[in-house]
Amino acid sequence: MKTCFIKFFFLASIFTILFISCQPRQNSRSSAQEQPGIHKVVVNEVVQTNNYTYLYVAENDVEKWLAVPKMQVNSGETYYYTGGFEMKDFESKELGKTFKSVYFLESVSSSPDIIAKEPVKEPHSTGKMNVEKQDITVKPAEDGITIADLFARKDSYAGKTVKIRGQVTKYNAAIMKKNWVHIQDGSEYSGRFDLTATTEMETAVGDIITIEGTVALDKDFGYGYSYEVLLEDAKLINK
Repeated sequence: MKTCFIKFFFLASIFTILFISCQPRQNSRSSAQEQPGIHKVVVNEVVQTNNYTYLYVAENDVEKWLAVPKMQVNSGETYYYTGGFEMKDFESKELGKTFKSVYFLESVSSSPDIIAKEPVKEPHSTGKMNVEKQDITVKPAEDGITIADLFARKDSYAGKTVKIRGQVTKYNAAIMKKNWVHIQDGSEYSGRFDLTATTEMETAVGDIITIEGTVALDKDFGYGYSYEVLLEDAKLINK
């Protein structure tokens, strides 16, 4: 009797092990491309400009235009992206073309895993994640102020015209009919060292410029683009 019980227990254990091993394994997490918010597109056309790469893509049965800071993208390949904001009736002066709709993105990637690991900007963020302090020392303009001065006394400067000299660290052309310029001068106040200005004039990353514009506070354009301090309608006094 005891021997039969041992044989039965042994056979039951073997059966249990075999049953478990034959069950389909569940992934501990979904693949990156199945995660919410990650778009998978196939590129049908690539148009390169000085500052942007425009992509005509297909996502399932929907075709649309995307725009990313200039990068190498191959037609016919699959890419992934998250976020972005839509601009309707966007005019590209460089292309001489008006897009009925175009989505501006930070980047696209051929790997869904890379996109999944990128930090996602929450709505109304100031976008500081992508801003790094550079090793820059620029002497202030005559009758001008520093970026640190501006942030330290922003309330007193609100609505006033100021002059600031700095080095261009980022330049995005023709967004919402304006050119967007980031400058740094080496000064800093409470972790604030980068100033964004809008202008109709052109410049380039690396240029040392003097700009003069009107100080605006707490400007929120939606889609995660908000600015504690923004220098509006700036004029480039010199390059």
